[in-house]
Amino acid sequence: MDKAQLPKTVTKVVTLYDPRTWREKGLWWTLGLFLLTYLVVISILAIIWSRSPAKFDVNERAKELAGGDETKLVTGTRTTAAAIGIAETLLKKPGGYLSNDMTPPGVFLDNIPNWEFGALTELRDLNRAMRNEFSRSQTQSVEDADLQIAEPQFSYDSESWILPSTESEYRRGVQALYRYFDRLSDDRAGDGQFFARSDNLRSYLAVAEKRLGSLAQRLSYAVGQAQLDISLAGDPNAQQARPSPQEAQNKTPWLKIDDVFFEARGYTWALLHSLQALLIDFEPVLRDKNALVSLKQIIRELENTQNPIWSPMILNGTGFGPMGNHSLVMASYISRANAAIIDLRNLLEKG
Repeated sequence: MDKAQLPKTVTKVVTLYDPRTWREKGLWWTLGLFLLTYLVVISILAIIWSRSPAKFDVNERAKELAGGDETKLVTGTRTTAAAIGIAETLLKKPGGYLSNDMTPPGVFLDNIPNWEFGALTELRDLNRAMRNEFSRSQTQSVEDADLQIAEPQFSYDSESWILPSTESEYRRGVQALYRYFDRLSDDRAGDGQFFARSDNLRSYLAVAEKRLGSLAQRLSYAVGQAQLDISLAGDPNAQQARPSPQEAQNKTPWLKIDDVFFEARGYTWALLHSLQALLIDFEPVLRDKNALVSLKQIIRELENTQNPIWSPMILNGTGFGPMGNHSLVMASYISRANAAIIDLRNLLEKG
């Protein structure tokens, strides 16, 4: 626009919204103007809120929580900082937490709520591991008081919008994690503990392995897949609750393809931060097992799942067809990360 025309344009817009103009044009014209303005604002907010959150540095986040005092960055503080960072991203990203929104534009959005559910799944797994594995020295040891609060708080209904709201319950979980972080790095002996042992890490990775395997399968269903029943393969005495067909055809409905994609993108985003934190907290254990490079490779594979999406929609072309298939590309990255986690678990056990 020509700079000379800018004042005239501003004057026209101001005149358009002047109450005197409304009286001249009438009620229906005024209502139409407000409706048009409302739709434009809602559309802009929907575009802004639909952007996936950026990654954050878990080490820098831990330093912030420690007030810049690096002497407080003891074993476990990075993992706790990662859990806090994931939770606060869910609550504080543009638009806030959207899965329980009942008003526009949040109620019309589905990609980010699915992203949130994927990230929330990993946050729940991490908190469960912190409560049951990382903070306990053995099976008979007492649970950490704050992690005992945090873990069920994040397991609260992800779509509750009132009495109590999901956000209020998750904030209580974040507050408990803050208290745990402070107790890890204070001067009181035995006040808070985090045990970086190979068996603890293997238990956590076993859960991540199953999550990634499930997501890879669901993503592959975007193009349809004929799958043989191998539930009881390898064990002649195995039984199951009810018979299943020898071959099943699985295909994700067209309207659900982007939902699965963004759930996988959210889960891998959160898992990426968790593993980056565990890489630091478990570095001596990983180095002793010659597994440091293996975990770095897993992190690199997960970083590929966060590459920018240049298409306005999730494409679902056939495997070798002229159009791309975003679900199969995501499944490829996830499958490679999953296979690397299996190798890492074996290395931690036998290395």
